[in-house]
Amino acid sequence: MDRIYMDNAATTGTDARVLEKMLPYFTAVYGNASSIHSFGREARKAVENARRQVAAAIGANPNEIYFTAGGSESDNFALKGAFDSRKGKGFHLITSAVEHHAILHTAEYLEKRGARVTYLPVDEFGRVSVGDVKNAIADDTRLISVMLANNEVGTLEPVKEIGKLTKERGILFHTDAVQAIGAVPVDVNEIGCDMLSLSGHKFHGPKGVGAIYIRSGVRLENLIHGGAQERGKRAGTENVPAIVGLGEAITLAVSEMPEISARIAKMRDRLIGEILRNIPETRLNGHPTERLPGNVNISFEGIEGEALLLSLDLQGIAGSSGSACTSGSLDPSHVLLAMGLRHETAHGSLRLSLGRDNTEEEVTKVLAALDVIVKRLRAMSPIWNCRRA
Repeated sequence: MDRIYMDNAATTGTDARVLEKMLPYFTAVYGNASSIHSFGREARKAVENARRQVAAAIGANPNEIYFTAGGSESDNFALKGAFDSRKGKGFHLITSAVEHHAILHTAEYLEKRGARVTYLPVDEFGRVSVGDVKNAIADDTRLISVMLANNEVGTLEPVKEIGKLTKERGILFHTDAVQAIGAVPVDVNEIGCDMLSLSGHKFHGPKGVGAIYIRSGVRLENLIHGGAQERGKRAGTENVPAIVGLGEAITLAVSEMPEISARIAKMRDRLIGEILRNIPETRLNGHPTERLPGNVNISFEGIEGEALLLSLDLQGIAGSSGSACTSGSLDPSHVLLAMGLRHETAHGSLRLSLGRDNTEEEVTKVLAALDVIVKRLRAMSPIWNCRRA
């Protein structure tokens, strides 16, 4: 049975070209990048080249890029680093109710340490109001963190408008761009952010490596204390093969984005259109137009999302009911609840996230499978039958 992978928002396969670039740094060029001998200098050269690649991809300077273990670490670095550098003056953080848990759980942790946090609501499409951001700003507001693109429903947030507002008020602005890199254009100067998080495995790089952009002049407390790696901000021997892979992956993703994103968006629109047209009592979650090119998030009334996922998996189709980081939870998506969905509707959601390797033929197969599976599950569902009685 041919398998179909439509869970690219959770992770992507490592590009063969990326792996090829990485391989020498496991065996041939294996020096410690902090060593001053020739072996170390070779490794250091590779790390700094990757730093330039990441910087070029997002419109930054190389000295503003710090390598991390991934998006969650970068998010933690931004919030905790800002708090620890400014907590003596009072610390008010503004974020949204639909952020990734790497932001929300870190915000909750900072509340325990004395921070004041405002969690902004979103509209029915999962979009933050710039007016709400403006109204929430207080004298002690030190940081605003709003994601660029939502990982569950794909909604693009008004980060450029928020960035303009923060510049006028002299407030730090962080954006989690983990889902956006390689999918939509990202430029830190156009956004006006002071910090930005990204993760390699979302755009066909290796897992376990990411980066944070920190604008020159922004002061953050160090993430990991120890050695002088990453200019003292994150101690520990650099993961040179992964860093090389990150640099190559982001270069390829950005250069190939216009063609690939357009093709993916076409398949996305077909999936959404045919599901809504052919399967009754379904709804699209997320903004209808301001959304990631590969994101399809649909709620199916009368069925459980977990049963739908398992049924798809039995047919070799991989999807998700939300963030991979919360897939073990029985609670409905916090994003969908924040958008105003009822618990039972949120429980019946399916996220299909398309990638560059998906085809129109696969879309056809998924549509056919969904039609059969939804009919079968609804026939067995007491909730659905009560609704129809």
